[in-house]
Amino acid sequence: MSRGRGPWVATLALLPPEAAIGAAFLLLIPLISLHRVTDFMIFCIFVLSFDLLYGYMGRLSFGHLLFLGTGAYSAGLFIKYASPNPLLGVLAGILGAGLLGVLLGPAAVRATGACFALMNLAFNHIGFFLVLSPLRAVTNGEDGFGIRARALWLFDPAGKTSMFLLVLGSLLLVFYLLRRLTASPFGILIRSIKEDETRVRFLGYNTHLFKWLTYVIAGTLAGLAGTLGALNYSFVNPNVMDVQGNVGVVFACLIGGAGSLYGALAGGVAYMLISNFLAIYIQRWEIFLGLSLLVIVFRFRRGLWGSVQSTLEYARRFEEVRRPVAGEGA
Repeated sequence: MSRGRGPWVATLALLPPEAAIGAAFLLLIPLISLHRVTDFMIFCIFVLSFDLLYGYMGRLSFGHLLFLGTGAYSAGLFIKYASPNPLLGVLAGILGAGLLGVLLGPAAVRATGACFALMNLAFNHIGFFLVLSPLRAVTNGEDGFGIRARALWLFDPAGKTSMFLLVLGSLLLVFYLLRRLTASPFGILIRSIKEDETRVRFLGYNTHLFKWLTYVIAGTLAGLAGTLGALNYSFVNPNVMDVQGNVGVVFACLIGGAGSLYGALAGGVAYMLISNFLAIYIQRWEIFLGLSLLVIVFRFRRGLWGSVQSTLEYARRFEEVRRPVAGEGA
């Protein structure tokens, strides 16, 4: 039997992780709904962008939602006033968030610790205020505005299946790019900056440049999530940039396990399940979320995915130790 299973195990091992991730989200569709799974994947893209900044580079931001909102507003305004082409709208949202990261990055990455977190929170407050009041003539203030992107070839933004396929493809592409990026010398360098930036600087690296690049990449990916959210709902309002929403992405990253792309996906799905379904049965569901976070922080220090990895590693070592003992007994 073990010989019969061998080829199947070997075949599964050769499959890229993106295939398993795509299959996992497809399996969620019968359990919930296609539209909700699309929401889950958009949030997972946002968590992946935040994890690059916090989990890998060690910079906690309380204002990462600024880039998600910038992407949503850039795409929405482009589709409303410039062109109804959805793909051009996505490109406009990505470029808008990336440009904002380029402008804010040089100042933001000079700060560390609480200063970095609060500086980004201040930027988020400024962005929220701008779309709410000074730019009200363009953004329609707190009422927001609807967007109508026209169908392009086989892609129809109004179709749930089309949006699901677009978001799924975007999520898998983002995961693949981040997997390659974090495994590259660039990824090793930003993790080294997280551990000891002074030593990395002493080795001759321009740490400010690498931090700025990471900040821009994280902001751009968050803008992609905002763009997809705007297309999915065909509506944009200031809630997409509300500073209180930053709590969700921080919780998701900690629940799944910071510094792990798989952990970001697991935490994103877990947080969305809690916030979407637990709220139906428990009015004060945030209390349960807070208690869950305390349990994870004190009992599962590496998050859900880190705990799964530790368990599998323990089982593997136990099996390696048990085999010689069993052979001696025979």
